[in-house]
Amino acid sequence: MTADVTSTTPVLRSLPGPGSYMCGLTWADGQLWHSDQDEGKIWAIEPGRGAVTRELGCGRVRADLSFHEGMLCQVGGKPKRIVLVDPAAGAVVGEREVLPASGRLCGIEMCHEGMWMCLRSPSVVQLRDFETMTVRREFPVEGAPSGLTWVNGTVVYSEFETGLVRAVSTETEALLGEVAVEGRPTGMTWDGYSLWYCDFAARSFKAIRLEDVVNSRRRSASS
Repeated sequence: MTADVTSTTPVLRSLPGPGSYMCGLTWADGQLWHSDQDEGKIWAIEPGRGAVTRELGCGRVRADLSFHEGMLCQVGGKPKRIVLVDPAAGAVVGEREVLPASGRLCGIEMCHEGMWMCLRSPSVVQLRDFETMTVRREFPVEGAPSGLTWVNGTVVYSEFETGLVRAVSTETEALLGEVAVEGRPTGMTWDGYSLWYCDFAARSFKAIRLEDVVNSRRRSASS
């Protein structure tokens, strides 16, 4: 671990969450989209003041959330899979099995390469083809991931138990940095400027700087 995990990285903004069991988080159409397992709902949230602009029912919510070609991609069901939700109709329109079937899947995010995933026990990051869900790449990661996002060749994932956020290069698979954050982070996303995570303990969304995570090892080595 780096020296930065002894102090908490600064929070740029904080918004209240609408529910109590914070799971998924993603960014689409200028809004935060968030899912809650206990409520069985997905909300669209205006990032300025945190107002809820849409509410969709989804009783299969179990973990993280992403967005692809107009569809919300929700980790849900037992065993976990990708549940496809049409935000316009507010209905489940399909699903993708994630084999081998299990409850290991925690975090997801789409990018031009496919769908990045983090799984636990053992902890790995995978890149899968979205249509077939076949594994294109897989490599081990530290800790026990709880949520994940992707930013320009970097996978960033959260750890609920330790309150850490880690960044890993998808090119070299090397750990770029790790920082402690406020609360207990679960779902994560990137809005083009800031990293957002769900703070499960505080029932809120919090924004931090990507560079604080990615550059933490460099700062530690020079201190």
